[in-house]
Amino acid sequence: MFLKKIKKTFVIILTSFIMPISILAYSDYIIVGGENVGIEINWEGVMVVGLYEINGKYKASEAGIKIGDIITSINNQNISTIDEMTDIISKSNDKIEITFIRDNKLDHTTLELTKDENNVYKTGLYVKDQIKGIGTLTFIDPNTKLFGALGHEIIEKTTGKILEVKDGKIYNSKVTNIEPSRDGNPGEKNAVFKETTIGNIKENTNKGIFGTYENEIPNKKLYKVASPNEIKQGEAKILTVLNNEEIKEYKINILKISETKEKTKNLLFEITDEELLEKTGGIIQGMSGSPIIQDDKIIGAVTHVVVDSPKKGYGIFITNMLEEAEN
Repeated sequence: MFLKKIKKTFVIILTSFIMPISILAYSDYIIVGGENVGIEINWEGVMVVGLYEINGKYKASEAGIKIGDIITSINNQNISTIDEMTDIISKSNDKIEITFIRDNKLDHTTLELTKDENNVYKTGLYVKDQIKGIGTLTFIDPNTKLFGALGHEIIEKTTGKILEVKDGKIYNSKVTNIEPSRDGNPGEKNAVFKETTIGNIKENTNKGIFGTYENEIPNKKLYKVASPNEIKQGEAKILTVLNNEEIKEYKINILKISETKEKTKNLLFEITDEELLEKTGGIIQGMSGSPIIQDDKIIGAVTHVVVDSPKKGYGIFITNMLEEAEN
């Protein structure tokens, strides 16, 4: 539910009477977020997100290129942006040699170009080199300066693929207006980015985006981290922004708790706050990552909306996010 517009598991087997020990470095008390953040992610190469017809032919498709392929070089020159790709093509002849990645395998092909009436080469490819959107900051660990947001992965919507991060940033942002949710149609926050970079994104996983907080650590209350067995059904609250940069608390009711560690939908809850329901109709896009607080402890973060019943949503345990941030 990221954005309006968004690991590896190591198994160590120890023998000879050595007992496996899990050592967690995250703090017992962390800074709780709730701020709306702008998100920008870049990846290695340029992603193919569409194909178009030229003179009755799909030349890119005939060359073996598919939507979702990541182009890493043109004519043996590495590329990471559309501008770099365009510059190389403009200096080429009627054919280019393309190196691309598909399903983690490197492949090569030759693509014939076509000049249009303006003497500009057409490739038959729609491409993208970054993605931008908004979400909610969940936490900052004051000791490690690691941050977590969203509580779920960022997916490129055209291809449906999880984005591998080369680099990325989070920015301050402010909410400009709300489009409410209705049954079967999730609403969304609209927001604008500020120029200030507050963190560098290192990972994009099914438990959220994670990285290093680069701005001055906010002087905010520290919340104790709750373990899953401390969470109970009943009253709780979420922290989120619905107007400008104002973080407010809104009441929810936790309906179900699932302690299976691998799941990201650990909490099922419903919105009970009348103000929130009046403004949003329930969970909306851009709310992902909103911290969930119970008994003055942080227990999790909002991740998904129940589309057919937007008053209900899912959350992830905060401990799952904190563990993922360390990996």
